[in-house]
Amino acid sequence: MATQRLMPRWAITAIDLAMCSAALLVAYQLRFNFSVPGYEYDLLWPVLPIYLLIRGVWHVGMGIQRSMVRYTGTEDARRIFLTVLAGTLTLFLANAVRYYFVDQRFVLPTSVLIIEFMGAAMLLISSRIAFKLLHLKRQGHGKERQRVVLFGAGEAGLITKRTLEREGSARYEVTAFVDDDPVKVGKRLEGVRVHATTELPDLLRKRPAQQVIIAIQRPDPEHRRRVVDMAIAAQADVRTVPPVKDWINGQLSSGQIREVRIEDLLGRAPIHLEDAAVEQRFRGKRILVTGAAGSIGSEIARQLLRMGVAHATLLDQAESALYDLGMELQGRGDTAYSTVVGDVRNGSSMEKLLAEAKPEVIFHAAAYKHVPLMEARPSEAALTNIGGTRDLAELARRQGVKEFILISTDKAVNPTSVMGATKRCAELCLSALTLKNGPGMSVVTTRFGNVLGSNGSVIPLFRKQIEAGGPVTVTDPGVVRFFMTIPEACRLVLEAATMGHGGEVYVFDMGQPVRITELAERMIRLSGKEPGRDIEVKYIGLRPGEKLYEELLADAESTLPTHHPRILIGKTTEQDPERTLALIDTILEAADRRDDASCVEAMKRLVPEYRSRNSPFSKFDPPEAIPQRNSP
Repeated sequence: MATQRLMPRWAITAIDLAMCSAALLVAYQLRFNFSVPGYEYDLLWPVLPIYLLIRGVWHVGMGIQRSMVRYTGTEDARRIFLTVLAGTLTLFLANAVRYYFVDQRFVLPTSVLIIEFMGAAMLLISSRIAFKLLHLKRQGHGKERQRVVLFGAGEAGLITKRTLEREGSARYEVTAFVDDDPVKVGKRLEGVRVHATTELPDLLRKRPAQQVIIAIQRPDPEHRRRVVDMAIAAQADVRTVPPVKDWINGQLSSGQIREVRIEDLLGRAPIHLEDAAVEQRFRGKRILVTGAAGSIGSEIARQLLRMGVAHATLLDQAESALYDLGMELQGRGDTAYSTVVGDVRNGSSMEKLLAEAKPEVIFHAAAYKHVPLMEARPSEAALTNIGGTRDLAELARRQGVKEFILISTDKAVNPTSVMGATKRCAELCLSALTLKNGPGMSVVTTRFGNVLGSNGSVIPLFRKQIEAGGPVTVTDPGVVRFFMTIPEACRLVLEAATMGHGGEVYVFDMGQPVRITELAERMIRLSGKEPGRDIEVKYIGLRPGEKLYEELLADAESTLPTHHPRILIGKTTEQDPERTLALIDTILEAADRRDDASCVEAMKRLVPEYRSRNSPFSKFDPPEAIPQRNSP
């Protein structure tokens, strides 16, 4: 249903012309010092229709009557000014024509025209601003009053202030700006004082605000965390303005100002990689991404397509998720891809796919990843994570694939779970195949920790539990994890593939680990509730295969620097390739028989640092190597 106009266009035109006429009469009064001779009026009345005609033609021609008066902005004011100026210049032209070609008289005195121009422009603009203010006051009447503090006194902060004043379900009052820029502190922005960020606690204590809105497009993560902590301590709701690219038709609306998510607070300053080198490496290449419907695989596919690959074959066995990815890419206008439903464990199917797709680079992200589920089904984990990796790598080498990038995990380091052990076995398998077959296909491994917002990760689980009213379940008070964003993880993969020559294990400096209990409590507070009072944090114990903390490098490994300070190369202890591949065969033969015990026992022989935790397979560990509890 279309919104009914508060005033028809013809009425706006009539009122504008009336104000111009009033400006003209006032101009006469000012010109003649409020004592206008009678003959001046005798000269004015015959030319008044010409004056109104010229003003009306420019008014309608510039279309200012079509603007929504209640949403008047700087662009509308500019157009009004230009419309009045154009009418005045036309009247000057009419004066010249009449004077030189008709009767040597002016249509209107020059001094009157100058005064009228200023008066008409001022009246038309100020009347619209006055109407807008009245509309905003009427719109906010009866609505709940919300005091807001804006973090960011730049352009985004100013746009946010205007958006809040213009629309919304509440009557917003921006009480203060806070900013880290000392140049801005102490100044006023549209009448609102700018304070230093360090003053925020005092501001919220002296004049409590219901909301603190982060209105900076690319805030420093540490500053953002500091502001959020200050706001939470003052029991204010914390929200953030989305990036400009997400604004609807380039315009911000109050509905787009969303709550701060825990993902926003765990992210670090974005890593800056050699984008030009990465794009050059993959532009025009044929790519295969396995596990393409997953969190990592799908983001790799998006980034590769943006780089201009010749063709990306996207493989996954999850047909619904793969269909969703295909529809997303189609909606973006991408065409250089094909989605294929398939299983990396099916050798004949993979051989046919490689022969048809002819990929030059394979990103192998297909894997089972959920620790408790794989602890219950070791054979399935081995067949996919080890067998699927081995078979795909051997087929890729035979088909002439140049690069094979394995997506691994920090759980492969000193593994305590079946899932982590299978990923470590896959790493060792690829290393052994490279040593056995010699130079040819370049094989690179990348390891990273937990990915924020990925399918099945802890943050979506906590969010659902908070929405349900709790309790929020944490395995152990001491459990800590590394976190990274999905784009960070995928940029690492692409960078590793670009800098790798073959045989490297790339790891990411993920900063300080996060204590999961603190993560849960912060998420509860971000939802406006208090841990222990509104929502319980319940400890349920470590699940099978889980450990208190993850590692990115094994004890026997060391690191070498790369050109990027936060990307390192892990140097692993070399193993006998023949023994490794023989044990891989033993593991997979046991998995084919669904002999879980023999499968795990063989993995422990291949990965001697593998020690089961809270698992029936602990019986295969050497007795002296089974600690009562691991500690960070």
